[in-house]
Amino acid sequence: MRNKFFKIPLFILLGIGGVALLGLLLMSLWNALLPGLFHAPEITFWQALGLFILAKLLFGGMHSGHHARGIRRRHYGKRFEERLANMTPEEREKFKSQWHHCGWGPDRYSYDDKDENTGQQ
Repeated sequence: MRNKFFKIPLFILLGIGGVALLGLLLMSLWNALLPGLFHAPEITFWQALGLFILAKLLFGGMHSGHHARGIRRRHYGKRFEERLANMTPEEREKFKSQWHHCGWGPDRYSYDDKDENTGQQ
């Protein structure tokens, strides 16, 4: 419990510090490059943060991490296929039956001739 008491304020302070650093970096880059190159006006810290949020919404969206999750999903899918390939047929059937009991498996979305209400053919 004591660790949580110190970790939460620490993460809040790190977040505020990160936003402040990002704003200062963007403001500095804008003010160092664009007025000289394109005769753009210099901007303030808050304008820099506003531009960042606007650019993120217009070009990047607010869905960070999707790309990384896709890479992880492919990685674990390959590992899963490798493990299945290394199993004996008996081990593979046992594994599939365990997944089937959890509601997952290859026939999760397949339908057969059984009546949904009675379970009979």
